Amino acid sequence: MDAKAHLKYARISPRKVQIVCDLIRGKDTKTAQAILMATPKAASELMLKLLKSAVSNAENNHNLDPDNLFVSQTFANPGPIQKRMMPRAQGRGYRINKRTSHITIVVSEKE
Repeated sequence: MDAKAHLKYARISPRKVQIVCDLIRGKDTKTAQAILMATPKAASELMLKLLKSAVSNAENNHNLDPDNLFVSQTFANPGPIQKRMMPRAQGRGYRINKRTSHITIVVSEKE
């Protein structure tokens, strides 16, 4: 049985989140939490909160043992891009893309 947690419209680039996703994929939840607490990336704080939510979902909604869980899937998909303009020389305007992410963590029980 799988339990999921989603975070939509996070104001961080998916490219930055995917680095942290690769660190915890396949690890058990206790190890993943320790890795996220020690990682000095902006996405690790969001991912830690999301991991705790996924473990709680597994425990409360699917009656799974939280000590037996591991991170089976984690990924970050691009969300909508907020487009902004930065004034430049001679009346030009350069575009700034403020990217967003949809982050998903799936935890499963070990066999």
